[in-house]
Amino acid sequence: MFAIAGNRVSSQLAMPKNKGKGGKNRKRGKNEADDEKRELVFKEDGQEYAQVLRMLGNGRCEAMCIDGSKRLCHIRGKMHKKVWIAAGDIILVGLRDYQDDKADVILKYMPDEARLLKAYGELPENTRLNEGIIDDEEEGGGDDYIEFEDEDIDKI
Repeated sequence: MFAIAGNRVSSQLAMPKNKGKGGKNRKRGKNEADDEKRELVFKEDGQEYAQVLRMLGNGRCEAMCIDGSKRLCHIRGKMHKKVWIAAGDIILVGLRDYQDDKADVILKYMPDEARLLKAYGELPENTRLNEGIIDDEEEGGGDDYIEFEDEDIDKI
């Protein structure tokens, strides 16, 4: 069991060789699927468009469906830790026959796909797609910035 070579004692209880194919970053992979264009998927029967209200953790989110009901949505395992979903995203959910207040996330739409859905009339016009800081009400929303004249600054 023990062999003595010089003044070293070696045993068969040595550390095993690394035979893995990489660590955490390899499992994470590269996001190469974002570059290629994919076909736009429309809803079928038993499915509904929804907008994520908030993320709850544990692979779940709360979403407001286009039919007007708020549902607790479960992110399927194929998307978990691969497709990142945030509040405000447009998703496609599969409705459950036995639980009306719960649904399963099938697909997350990219911002350009969500704009296309809105243009095709699949999403209602009042749906807010938050893809940046573009504001529709620029004429009426002048309260964000206050302009001071030179006289006002001198008085301070």
